[in-house]
Amino acid sequence: PIASLCHGPQILTAAGVLKGRSCTAYFSLRPEIELAGASWVNPGVNPGLVHVDGNLVTAVAWPGHPEWMKQFLKLLGTEFVQI
Repeated sequence: PIASLCHGPQILTAAGVLKGRSCTAYFSLRPEIELAGASWVNPGVNPGLVHVDGNLVTAVAWPGHPEWMKQFLKLLGTEFVQI
């Protein structure tokens, strides 16, 4: 599993691993993500948007931290206990 937030997808574009995938990221990265062959998920006015594509969890910015971590931990097989 891969978790990437804000400008983190720049590392993924440089590594060439986004081709054919979909992800979200900070708004200014849209051209770079699309040039890397990925579909950019537009967060609209929701900077906390989290997007999951298979083993890839991405979010736009810090407002997405709680859901981003929850989705990443879910991919790792973490069980959540309601207390």
